[in-house]
Amino acid sequence: LTKGTGGNISSFNRDMNLFAITPSSMDYFSLIPENIVVMDLDNNIIEGSAKPSSEYAMHSIIYRNRDDICSVVHTHSEGATVMACMGWHLPPFYYLNMIGGRDIRCIPYIKYGTEKLAEEALAGLKDRYAVYLGNHGLLSAGKDLSRAFKIAEIIETASNIYIKCRMLGSPKLLTEEEIEEMLEVFHGKNYI
Repeated sequence: LTKGTGGNISSFNRDMNLFAITPSSMDYFSLIPENIVVMDLDNNIIEGSAKPSSEYAMHSIIYRNRDDICSVVHTHSEGATVMACMGWHLPPFYYLNMIGGRDIRCIPYIKYGTEKLAEEALAGLKDRYAVYLGNHGLLSAGKDLSRAFKIAEIIETASNIYIKCRMLGSPKLLTEEEIEEMLEVFHGKNYI
């Protein structure tokens, strides 16, 4: 879902009030457990000698404000990044994209690693589990790492399908009843 050192992943332990996050500028295929940085919600490094991802504030603000989220995955996947660069929201056109919420918002471009980006990403996630970061990429979140990753994968697929639909015209949107039904399946019953 990303290339090189782009993107970042974290997981939050609510009992300890600490989150583990990938380090900055390290290739994912060469990471070892000692490279992972452990931080508190005040963004202090508790363990690890590596520099944490530049997006640590975006992760911690979500953990401080969303009790239902314990993992965050930020990618630069191609389809989602195209959507983010176009400034497009992902409408409710495909039943599977309901996994991220009614629709997926796209927030405006804000420089990476800033508190402003963290605040806007949190606002974009309101009642959602995914948000496009304008001219940047995708952020997905979930109750655990597996769910956050699956949401990122599904939104990437939905993004690519939406782009192809737009090439052909305007996709048919789901009805309000169909949207509510899928939201209940995916979020009311913990589908994944």
